[in-house]
Amino acid sequence: MTTRRNFLGSASVILAGAAAVGKAGAASLPEAAIRESAETMAPLAPPNGRPYHPVVTLNGWSLPWRMKDGVKEFHLVAEPVVREIAPGMKANMWGYNGQSPGPTIEVVEGDRVRLFVTNKLPEHTSMHWHGQILPNGMDGVTGLTQSGIEPGKTFMYEFVARHAGTFMYHPHADEMVQMAMGMMGFWVTHPKDPAEHAVDRDFVFLLNAYDIEPGSYTPRVNTMLDQNLWTFNSRVFPGIDPMVVRKGDRVRIRAGNLSMTNHPLHLHGHRFEVTGTDGGWVRPSARWPEVTTDIGVGQMRAIEFIADNPGDWAFHCHKSHHTMNAMGHSVPTMIGVDHRGVAKTIHDLVPDYMVMGDKGGSMGGMEMPLPENTLPMMSGDGPFGKIDMGGMFTTVKVREGLARNNYKDPGWYRHPKGSLAVEWTGEMPAAASAPDRSRPPASGDTVINIKKGSGHSSH
Repeated sequence: MTTRRNFLGSASVILAGAAAVGKAGAASLPEAAIRESAETMAPLAPPNGRPYHPVVTLNGWSLPWRMKDGVKEFHLVAEPVVREIAPGMKANMWGYNGQSPGPTIEVVEGDRVRLFVTNKLPEHTSMHWHGQILPNGMDGVTGLTQSGIEPGKTFMYEFVARHAGTFMYHPHADEMVQMAMGMMGFWVTHPKDPAEHAVDRDFVFLLNAYDIEPGSYTPRVNTMLDQNLWTFNSRVFPGIDPMVVRKGDRVRIRAGNLSMTNHPLHLHGHRFEVTGTDGGWVRPSARWPEVTTDIGVGQMRAIEFIADNPGDWAFHCHKSHHTMNAMGHSVPTMIGVDHRGVAKTIHDLVPDYMVMGDKGGSMGGMEMPLPENTLPMMSGDGPFGKIDMGGMFTTVKVREGLARNNYKDPGWYRHPKGSLAVEWTGEMPAAASAPDRSRPPASGDTVINIKKGSGHSSH
């Protein structure tokens, strides 16, 4: 449930910022909208200002604004939050307005934007508007372009959103801690002309990762690369909502990477083009078809495709260990070792013992007892059984006959007769064999003579 909360009612709150805000101004600040649910909210239709086609934030929402003297005013509150990573697991994180990541900010190219950032964290913070071209003093780098926002204080940032595109926001203060705790958000600047770069459905989310020890609730902020939860918008499969589209829709998916490594995102069943980066839109003449695109650290990518192939299509990071949850790094590989007898002996002593490998079980089928607040490595039920995936995995559900603004999960795809792979129980066709080179070539054989060169000149 979304509520409205004014964090600046106390006279003890001191206001500071890139532009001075007096005590009289404190009472007139826009209220901060708060949302704690992790479900995907419907797109926020603009109630005022110039028109645009809104985006859908995967497992998130867009931040309402207030128009004041022609300026769009937003209020972000940096604060501790509790984020449900997936049903059965929650994490103590830091974020904005009740969530991690914070709400998506949507504006139109040319808008003058005023953003109030209130700090309710136990340490100073700042706000960097990643990818925006703006005055130096609004760039949000603590110690370089601004003082830190101390606990209990509010800064005001104001600039013109000069370029349409896909951007992010995050702190440039104690980054190792604050970003590892989940402080980040998405920003979309729409074109002045709503028909420019128009699509039917426009999804956005951030790629991030956490190291949360099984049985605990708080990320370990000093972990560099060995995170054990790889997430879309701080959610892991099966807690990531599907992206629901109509057959024939032109679909855009925008992803920003604020994790500590790259992510090759792969879409099944369709080809797409990379149409935008955090630097701007890619000219049509410079695009080419892909099914996987790699997103480096600190980068944004917008991909587009025509949803012309009905079904439930996987969309995931193609690094296999990024589609797992609560991973351990010290599990031995037992493939090729027949340890059935040993496993039985151990199981008699330790009933919960399980083995993995060709004589054990798949990770998706593991049902060993887990510590409190811990997810299985791979889980999620599909129409044909367990889906052996976790982490950065979801589906694009393409359906005929959906209403334009219908994003409701339609359930599992019903395959037309004859279009589903099934077990073959008939006779196997004879396998073709390679030609016998021990006999002289028969009439009609193709003979290729290869002359081996010698020396460097034949390379």
